[in-house]
Amino acid sequence: MTNPTTSVPLGARRSLLWLRFGPALLGTCGILGFLGIWQAASVTGIVDPRHLPPPTVVFARFFENLAYTQFWVATGHTLRAWILGVLISSVGGLVLGVIIGSSRFLVRATHSTIEFLRPIPAVALIPLAALLFGPRLGSELMIIIYACFWVVLIQVLYGIADLDRVAMDTARTLRLSFLQRVRYVVFPTLLPYLMTGLRLAATVALVLAISVELIVGTPGLGQEVAFAQINGSAPAIYALIITSGLLGIAINSLMRFIERKSLFWHESVRGGAA
Repeated sequence: MTNPTTSVPLGARRSLLWLRFGPALLGTCGILGFLGIWQAASVTGIVDPRHLPPPTVVFARFFENLAYTQFWVATGHTLRAWILGVLISSVGGLVLGVIIGSSRFLVRATHSTIEFLRPIPAVALIPLAALLFGPRLGSELMIIIYACFWVVLIQVLYGIADLDRVAMDTARTLRLSFLQRVRYVVFPTLLPYLMTGLRLAATVALVLAISVELIVGTPGLGQEVAFAQINGSAPAIYALIITSGLLGIAINSLMRFIERKSLFWHESVRGGAA
């Protein structure tokens, strides 16, 4: 005779197991399916293997790259531009965002300028960066900082606009200084918005760093892709593209980890919806 009370715990256990392993299982199946279609399309000649070599050849080249010093030097150049660009743009966006957002006059005075400048695509400035700095680090930093600065600044302004006015009035009544109001009132409200901006800026910075290296010729993974294209080595091109994708996943995972640690007290993290 079946005990009806045993079906509920069993179903709950299955649900927990699916929630824990289901997404990873589906993701693995998706990747394997994609690689299978890629292999079949290349081997059967549906797509010319000279333009789309099979993944077995591409991944063999990918692992060969790991033994080359030049590969790691290029990766280091890309990561250097990424770190400097994200750091400078984040500090600039945070400081100016707090100063502008704390004054209604400055918000109104800068609104038109911000709305005019921030939609300008950063890639449209690549020729200007090439003229000013040539194939050097300055070109990458100019493009990365321009694009990421607006991302962080806008998130900071949104965060300050979401401040509790009663809390701000209370802080003024208690005669807290500007820095004390920023520390005890502004920053706790601002932090979730800031972390979202930093996570977005980190991904954008990597894309732009590789794009500038590819177009302008500054040292890095993008320049290696350009060299592989000149040499007609399709496996090398795809191997470097895979490297760029893995770097993007690693950076996004790192930023999510930092976000969870810094917002452990916030309901979005405590509720598991980060």
